[in-house]
Amino acid sequence: MEDTNSLIEQRKAKLKSLEAKGIFPFQNKFTPDIGAGEARAKFETGELAEHAKVSVAGRITAHRDMGKSMFIDVRDQSGRIQIYAQKNALGDDLFHAFTHLDLGDFVGVTGTLFRTKTNEPSIKIEAFTILAKALRPPPAKWHGLEDTEIRYRQRYLDLIANEDVRKIFKQRSDIVHEIRQFFHSRGYMEVETPTMQGIPGGAAAQPFKTFHNALGCEFYLRIALELYHKRLLVGGIDKLFEIGKNFRNEGLSRRHNPEFTMLEAYCAFGDYATMMETVESLITTVAQKVLGTLVIKHERTAEVISALNNLYTAVNKCVYVVDVGNPELEKLASHVLNETHHLYPGHDAEPSHVKAGKGVALALESACTLSAHLSKTGRDSGSTQDIQNAFNALDSARYALERLQEPKEIDLKPSWRRVKYKDLIREKAGADWFEITREERLFRAVNQLDIDLGYSALMDIVRRSGQSLRAANSKGLGETEKIEVLQKLSKQLDLVQAMPEDFEVTGAVFEKLIEPTLINPTFVTHLPKELVPLAKLSPDDPTTVEVFECCINGQEISPGYTEQNDPIAQRTTLEHQAGGEQQKLDEDFLIALEHGMPPAGGIGIGIDRLCMMLLGQESIRDVILFPQLKPK
Repeated sequence: MEDTNSLIEQRKAKLKSLEAKGIFPFQNKFTPDIGAGEARAKFETGELAEHAKVSVAGRITAHRDMGKSMFIDVRDQSGRIQIYAQKNALGDDLFHAFTHLDLGDFVGVTGTLFRTKTNEPSIKIEAFTILAKALRPPPAKWHGLEDTEIRYRQRYLDLIANEDVRKIFKQRSDIVHEIRQFFHSRGYMEVETPTMQGIPGGAAAQPFKTFHNALGCEFYLRIALELYHKRLLVGGIDKLFEIGKNFRNEGLSRRHNPEFTMLEAYCAFGDYATMMETVESLITTVAQKVLGTLVIKHERTAEVISALNNLYTAVNKCVYVVDVGNPELEKLASHVLNETHHLYPGHDAEPSHVKAGKGVALALESACTLSAHLSKTGRDSGSTQDIQNAFNALDSARYALERLQEPKEIDLKPSWRRVKYKDLIREKAGADWFEITREERLFRAVNQLDIDLGYSALMDIVRRSGQSLRAANSKGLGETEKIEVLQKLSKQLDLVQAMPEDFEVTGAVFEKLIEPTLINPTFVTHLPKELVPLAKLSPDDPTTVEVFECCINGQEISPGYTEQNDPIAQRTTLEHQAGGEQQKLDEDFLIALEHGMPPAGGIGIGIDRLCMMLLGQESIRDVILFPQLKPK
């Protein structure tokens, strides 16, 4: 802190010195005739000749003092160019003012293009103007700020220091631009609907609440765009879209931010199949135009770091149970610690899958050293079971790293896979999943598929039933005894007050075991009707609705529906969802439906998640300029 304060005082002293000479370093305006990076690029291609006169402006990002001459780098949004200042050319007064420049200052420069002895495109300065004096020094890691707390909380520093970050947000802007272009080209009308709503509808989520002083009543920040869009379908706007903010007063994670950007689009006289084509065409068009490719490469930084940490923990555990305090094994633990830290992605340009491969080699080396010591001296510290468990943990860490050795690529090339929700469930949970009883589904989910449903009392009962059934199997007991275990489970479940609905158990199988595996684009169709109350029932299976979830990179990118336009059926569904609380029912929306809404297909796409997928980012905070953080 003292160093920073000292640097600030030095900069303030320079400011006073400039002002004493009649130089005011906070200008109102400067008009460059070309961008800094643009001037460099055009000089290199020959569009601008040597000695051509240019004016550029930007922030100083490098500063080299050579005595009677100085070099600085000036950067703007187009890129950077080197500036050369010579005392003989500027004169004593201007050169003295030039020596008062610091990293981070903004300057406007006029001069002629030339190449240095090292062939670097540069501008030989003839005149300059200090546009803004930076009173604080740039972050310590000027060329690559790494502190994530500072990066998110002071995003402006992140943008200054990290060129890759600036590129990400430029590409996000391009993605949103191309989305608009896509829908306009198909005759869609862009609309704007209320952010503050009297009744938050269109999704099951906890809203943020506010108070409208002029109207004297509470309002909610919208949780979805949907219900106002359907009012517009009623009003005769047949093809519409909106890109806007939604707000949900719920959890934070690497995939969730309480304030997020949503695209919704509706097409009258279409259905869910219409919207599948729309989503596939939209995403492939945007990817091709912004990225120039339909094959998206993803770094798996967070996964590799986690696997490397598990490797180090496992090696330490092995050392402890094999021969704690042994100098050779202590040296191994220290070696693994140093190597895993060195292998952390981001320390150099090596891709994360290459780091994972080196982690596998380190795991094998560690296992060989530990096994050799064990066979030579025998166990010293732990029991046989302890040693077995420790080596199992080491094997698990190695297997995790082996899975991460392959580069992760998402192939967006058409045509995308389409598969029914129930078929995916049957593949993972058993072909008879939808024929067995509710109790059997619970039992299988917990005891065979190892799914934590989050209800502690329920989980205890189901796990005890699993233990009873395993005991029956070990004794060779027959089908009658197994049925008795399940019947006892059924009676116990009747006494449990808090437990998931049957469709939620199936949903947990999908979310935990299936969705994370859907890396390449997959349309999962015909979801359970309980999950989507605003969609039409499937004609061939009334337990499902005409809905798809487009899953890419192991998460939902876009849901799409054949929208419910029967006002009587819609009222029944929403009344059930409201649980008898009339104040939660959007009566105006239901009245609008009674005026007649055409059949329609609708989609929603989370812009933030779409950008994460297309730009290879692992956290939603890396594609939001100012993510939600707790105030300091």
